Amino acid sequence: MSAPSQPTDSSRMNTNSTNTSSPGNILNDTVQAATGTKPKVFDENGAVGGAFTETGAVGGTAQKIGGPLDKDGMIGKQFTTDGAIGGTVQSVLGGDKKA
Repeated sequence: MSAPSQPTDSSRMNTNSTNTSSPGNILNDTVQAATGTKPKVFDENGAVGGAFTETGAVGGTAQKIGGPLDKDGMIGKQFTTDGAIGGTVQSVLGGDKKA
């Protein structure tokens, strides 16, 4: 007899999650078509920056954990667009670029 198989790390990942703040949603596509611009990758609406918002993959996990990682907590508030880290990234690497 063999031991029961254990799930692999890849089978534990939820691949069905979506980031509604990513540039791929319908509203952003409409704005991009009208203005001829799209958010930079590290912008709060960009591919990477969107993951750090409260609805994104990283920020959403921090919201679920709560406490100091919550968007209003000691650590989490530093990563908002008004915080020391998030604000610096937004002002230096954020914004729009021509599509």
